[in-house]
Amino acid sequence: MNINQLKEEFINRFGNSNEDIRVFASPGRVNLIGEHIDYNGGNVLPAAINMGTTIIARKRHDRKIVLEATDLNDHVELSIDDIESYKKISWGNYQAGIISELINDGEIIVGADLLYHDTIPHGCGLSSSAAIEVATALVFTTFSQEEKGETKDVDMVRMALIGQRAERNYIGVSCGIMDQFASAMGKNDSAVLLNCSTLDYKYVPLNLKGYKIVIANTNKKRSLISSKYNERCEECASALKYLQEVFPTVKTLSEISPEDFEKHKHVIKDDTCKKRAEHVIYEILRVNKSVEALNKGDVLEFGKLINESGDSLRYRYEVTGTELDALVDAARKVNGCVGARMTGAGFGGCTVNIVNSDSIDEFKEKVSLEYKEKIGYLPSFYITDASDGGREIRR
Repeated sequence: MNINQLKEEFINRFGNSNEDIRVFASPGRVNLIGEHIDYNGGNVLPAAINMGTTIIARKRHDRKIVLEATDLNDHVELSIDDIESYKKISWGNYQAGIISELINDGEIIVGADLLYHDTIPHGCGLSSSAAIEVATALVFTTFSQEEKGETKDVDMVRMALIGQRAERNYIGVSCGIMDQFASAMGKNDSAVLLNCSTLDYKYVPLNLKGYKIVIANTNKKRSLISSKYNERCEECASALKYLQEVFPTVKTLSEISPEDFEKHKHVIKDDTCKKRAEHVIYEILRVNKSVEALNKGDVLEFGKLINESGDSLRYRYEVTGTELDALVDAARKVNGCVGARMTGAGFGGCTVNIVNSDSIDEFKEKVSLEYKEKIGYLPSFYITDASDGGREIRR
């Protein structure tokens, strides 16, 4: 649905004219490399994608926030004055969490009717939740600034932080900042090199020279809460405590170099925690090498690093599973594919693949055939470009 169609749908559902209707959008993201690093404080390299959340919004004159979505039958009404009571609802809890954090941050929350249109399949590892969070935060921060008479631009880094806090405090997922940051701060034709400890960032050109980013979806949904995501966070925290016996001033695993890790990894008494730390420390090195490769336009080297990342996630971090492994194994057999690995939290979701443009049809056909033989149903594919981040669409 285009913007005009979404406005018509909004009027069909909420009534009145389109005179006061506003449009906000924020994208999902694909993490090119640097997986499970954001909550360990290191460098990551995501890109916003041309799939995401669009919100058609209009202010109300009461204390209600009414939520609907084009792909759901849900009709959810939130009371601004009782915003902490919606943590267990099946849809609308992310929005309630954002509103809760904005209230805690001193924003003036006004009632609103909101229609959500999501083009990211939920639970596939492309950060549909971050897109919802950032877009929702942008809506209500914009409205709040208008209530206060402020004319400054919305601080999009703050929107990312609001989204992260909502997910941690309201939803209960110990997420890092990468997903929300990429959704808020993405840029056309660029990846975002983000230091998750300092929030220092820069844009890295995505000139893939005849190759495209192809996302393959296992079509197995996963929940970060019910998965072992939080368990991996705890294992990394345990590894860090062991290493702090040797490096008492470090606050994250990202501060430890590969050389120092190899010299002192024996202090990590738990072998599982040692494997998790090894992935993190060498994954950060792969991120930095990937930036060098992209700046040189060396797509083959970038693909090699993606493959190394995927192997580490499979054997050291153990967050893949039968479906993701099947997709990666099939992808790497296609001559035009120079890199393939899982992306996102894992335990289902998607893979990211760097595929020669001339080989995309062959890639989809061969991967689909092998995946169906192994798993029993077909994957889905999305050919994507890097996109701009969260914004109000004025037209």
